[in-house]
Amino acid sequence: MDIFDKCNSYTDAREAQEKGYYPYFIPIQESRGTKVVMKGKELIMAGSNNYLGLSWDPRLKEAAIKATEQWGTSCSGSRFLNGTLALHEELEHRLAKFVNKKAALCFSTGYQTNLGAISALVGKGEHVVTDKLNHASIMDGIFMATGMRGRVYTHRYQHNNPESLEKNLKEVPEGEPILVVTDGVFSMEGDIVKLPRVRELCTKYHARLYIDEAHGIGVIGNTGRGCEEHFNMPGAADIVMSTFSKSFGSLGGFVAGEENVVDYIKHFARPLIFSASMPPATIASVMKALEIIEAEPKIVRRLQAHGRKMIAGFKSLGFNVGVAETPIVPLIIGDFHKTLAFWRAMFDGGVFTNPVLPPATAPDATLIRTSYMAIHTDAELDQILDVAGKAGKALGII
Repeated sequence: MDIFDKCNSYTDAREAQEKGYYPYFIPIQESRGTKVVMKGKELIMAGSNNYLGLSWDPRLKEAAIKATEQWGTSCSGSRFLNGTLALHEELEHRLAKFVNKKAALCFSTGYQTNLGAISALVGKGEHVVTDKLNHASIMDGIFMATGMRGRVYTHRYQHNNPESLEKNLKEVPEGEPILVVTDGVFSMEGDIVKLPRVRELCTKYHARLYIDEAHGIGVIGNTGRGCEEHFNMPGAADIVMSTFSKSFGSLGGFVAGEENVVDYIKHFARPLIFSASMPPATIASVMKALEIIEAEPKIVRRLQAHGRKMIAGFKSLGFNVGVAETPIVPLIIGDFHKTLAFWRAMFDGGVFTNPVLPPATAPDATLIRTSYMAIHTDAELDQILDVAGKAGKALGII
């Protein structure tokens, strides 16, 4: 038997491509801010995580170019050895201040941030309590901890359900170490963690709280500082993690918390130690994005207004948007073939969205994930609603 036999027998993707219903890996031929060109067709982008539109901002482009001219294109090494620039430390200092923590540490991707921080923090015989719908990188960080150190006790509670969380916490023997991990804004559902009750339970059961703010920073809170600001609960999280590939319009991620905790992660996170560090252009673009978010919080509030408009608009058309309360708005369809047909109808109508299918979701919970940018115009949002309404009616979804 050849180890490649499974590769040769996998034909699902090719068959979908032949039928014209394959929705993944479509190359973007041109990017024009809120619009992209795919297969020679201009589309409104309603599937990007570029929430504040900053990846298209000329100020970020200029910062990246200047950094490249001064520092070159790569650090050519890991943070642990030759890959730490003064720029890295400057960014980390500014990020820690932004999220009201003592220290911060940058990783080369958001995925690596969760992988590295969680696998460093959790050891053999310790407990992780995680929301069932947390991002895959969180689960992979837990798996990595288990692979490195042996049995890590993993408890999964019902999505955004404090009662289920408490049930899991009660199962942990008294005195044993606990890390509760949750997304701040859930990337598919578009809802926000019930932070006040989660914090209360963590205090009651002596657990530490780790919040993944990948889709929260720049998206919620009056000035875009995420869940703690949204609920007016500074310091509620012991660890804050976020990415740069979304609101910051770049690439990478960071974790922030107490100095001793961040220093420990720095010395035990294998994805940090054994990966090349963020290149100068990326660091500079993130710093410029941070500067813009701090100076222009109105863009955050514009994004939030877009989210409210689209939730209300889809509901009025008859779509099921679940528990969405942010600019991430799922259209829950619950049928594999109708979901693909709806995606194709939206594409043909000039709107790009993201179909979410098994195994990423349950077979009866397939959906179209839509997400919005602060730079979308009202006319573009209205056009998205119009196209969705026509496609939904034609397919019997609404």
